[in-house]
Amino acid sequence: MASSHQASGIQAGRLSSQDIVDNFGDLHPAYDAHEASVAADRCYFCYDAPCMTACPTSIDIPQFIREIQTGNPEAAARTILDQNILGGMCARVCPTETLCEEVCVRETAEGKPVEIGRLQRYATDALMAKGGHPFARAASTGKRVAVVGAGPAGLSAAHRLAMLGHEVVVHEVKGKSGGLNEFGIAAYKSTNDFAAREVSWLMQIGGISVKHGDGLGAGLTLDALKADFDAVFLSIGLAGVNALRAPGENKDGSRDAVEFIAELRQATDLSTLAVGRNVVVIGGGMTAVDAAVQSKLLGAENVTIAYRRGQDAMGASRFEQDLATSKGVKLMFNVMPVAVHGEGAASEIELEYTSIVDGKVSGTGETLRLAADQVFKAIGQTLEGQPEGLVLEARKIKVNDTGRTSVAEVWAGGDCASGGEDLTVTAVAEGRDAAMDIHSSLMG
Repeated sequence: MASSHQASGIQAGRLSSQDIVDNFGDLHPAYDAHEASVAADRCYFCYDAPCMTACPTSIDIPQFIREIQTGNPEAAARTILDQNILGGMCARVCPTETLCEEVCVRETAEGKPVEIGRLQRYATDALMAKGGHPFARAASTGKRVAVVGAGPAGLSAAHRLAMLGHEVVVHEVKGKSGGLNEFGIAAYKSTNDFAAREVSWLMQIGGISVKHGDGLGAGLTLDALKADFDAVFLSIGLAGVNALRAPGENKDGSRDAVEFIAELRQATDLSTLAVGRNVVVIGGGMTAVDAAVQSKLLGAENVTIAYRRGQDAMGASRFEQDLATSKGVKLMFNVMPVAVHGEGAASEIELEYTSIVDGKVSGTGETLRLAADQVFKAIGQTLEGQPEGLVLEARKIKVNDTGRTSVAEVWAGGDCASGGEDLTVTAVAEGRDAAMDIHSSLMG
């Protein structure tokens, strides 16, 4: 594999180790106490605060900012974590620019919102640095709940259930917990192994055990879980990746963006990661941007995101798009892949210009070719298989607004479940709300 990589232009060491360390530094450096105080002073502490309504986990944002303003970041953190137990990660990865900060009155009036995300990070980091856990378990209920998947939804549900006094067993197919927080988010958004540290901190609540290498289909069935536990919560994510359905997509140098990001996140030395000279990423969401930007930060010379619709239809926010272009990534709109060319390994990608008619994408017949020794597919993920007896909706597990599935005693949340946006913060809210419904159901 290495030799064909070398031949196709995919290689490690395009930049010095120090350049790579600098490139992958914190995207939004942490506030110090003075900066946090100045930022908190800008809040109007609105009654019926629009930022709070825009937060999928309904954090009392004016309350926690007031607690920072009065010099009590640990109290602010408790306010945050009471609603969003993964508030530390959400402060780093949440698209605040299209949620709480977009509707901030300061943004409306001045075009510069209160930096809610950075204030949230300041508070949660302060509390985690102190050690200990801010919540205590209720008395044991004697009930046992299985959680399948240790991503944001599963961890959120597990924590809330444990806090309410239930015993929780988490089944996670991978060797590490965290889900997309650990494997799927750009390295410059979650530095210093934060995802793993947050999981360890969350587990301090007690009452949660994790079985790694254990997933549905991997020797684990829904029927067996239902027999062994009083309730089951599924947060299995979307493990399947959509195909380009273009000739040559399986050539050496063409791979899934999700797999590339996971490899990058687990690498101990980023300078050893191979990257192409000419990289093309197919897709328009956050995964596409994360793969493209990190390719550039690893030393790729030319990086292009090719998206089949117009700019306004991109799943990635305008902030993320601007981040990509600021790092030298080229954005191309209204183009779709028709073939990957090259002798054994990718060397070019052929794209066709598209038009949108009645909301549907169609090719115009006009094509162009780009040099591409590395092609990343970031065109969405799918549910793998159909868990036993569960009704699907739009290729996800159908749930009601509290996460109940079509099967009794089985709930689901996060990316695998219908409804909601594919965001860490939404998954946390769904896990928390399902846990509350499970608790109500178990306690009659």
